[in-house]
Amino acid sequence: MGISGISIWQLLIILAIVVMLFGTKRLKTLGSDLGSMIKGFKSSMNTEEGKKDEDDVQKTIDQKSTTAAPASDKVDQNNTKV
Repeated sequence: MGISGISIWQLLIILAIVVMLFGTKRLKTLGSDLGSMIKGFKSSMNTEEGKKDEDDVQKTIDQKSTTAAPASDKVDQNNTKV
């Protein structure tokens, strides 16, 4: 018994019919196209996550820099409080 009631022989017959209909060259091209599509999708997801992470880090840095020094402690170039 194979996958959901389909035996291994039935799967082999279906595979043989598909190969006869489309040919091995077309199936090979289809497989490589599918692989490159998945690879492109993964890389685009990684770049999107990277951009979001960089934006979050930059926002955190900006928030820390604005809240780090209170206005009363600002010093000009002559080391006098402003």
